Amino acid sequence: MPELPEVETVCRGLAPHLENRILLGAQVREARLRWPVPTNLDDLTRGQRIHRLTRRGKYLLAKLDHGALIMHLGMSGSLRLTSVEVAPEKHDHLDLHLEEGRILRYRDPRRFGALLWCEHPEQHPLIAHLGVEPLSEAFNAASLHALCRDRKTAIKLLLMDARLIVGVGNIYANESLFHAGIDPRLAAGKLSRPRCERLVDSIRTTLSQAIAAGGSTLRDFVDGHGNPGYFQQGYFVYGRSGETCQVCNTTIVQLRQSARSSFLCPHCQRR
Repeated sequence: MPELPEVETVCRGLAPHLENRILLGAQVREARLRWPVPTNLDDLTRGQRIHRLTRRGKYLLAKLDHGALIMHLGMSGSLRLTSVEVAPEKHDHLDLHLEEGRILRYRDPRRFGALLWCEHPEQHPLIAHLGVEPLSEAFNAASLHALCRDRKTAIKLLLMDARLIVGVGNIYANESLFHAGIDPRLAAGKLSRPRCERLVDSIRTTLSQAIAAGGSTLRDFVDGHGNPGYFQQGYFVYGRSGETCQVCNTTIVQLRQSARSSFLCPHCQRR
């Protein structure tokens, strides 16, 4: 599933082509996504201007004259700019028509993504209870230390709790904890203020580097122009079980935490 770097990559790539453009309407070929696409999406969007395209957690928000579109890529979704001359394929479920014959086309073979409309996106149930953005000024050593205080939850699971911190999914939690030298199983409440500061720096650096690399493409992810990411070429621990650590040559270990795979170097990452 695309995580923060992938969604941010899509957002940055599409924003210059969408912002200040008029929507001429919508064509829905398959409404049965994770949540049903509004049956009147064409009426809701026709004639409205896209003022801003932003990201909140793993959601894209297109702010219109009245209301907004909330878009989620699910496990296999993609948003691509194309033109009316390009015929839709089997899994191209809907088009947002723009000026000059341009189309923003949503493709999703597994149909786990979503495209919803709402008047006040900040109040929508999918958005309202999201936690702090890890690349914002609000995310710092003090705020992370406060979130961790007295919690017995493993630090990796806390990082992936979107009610507390948004967008740090499994891949980037593993990589960030490695670079911070922290065992993913460590109880969050045991993190000292200096270790929180090191972890915040590691998360920021890891996410920023992933965005610069266009995100990670493990299966289906492509950006708004159809390009894959390549951050996966530089993983230190994720998906490298049985291989040697690039820092100390210790064998990378894989374990399970809440039905998700965790990867660590037993030498570099300590409790």
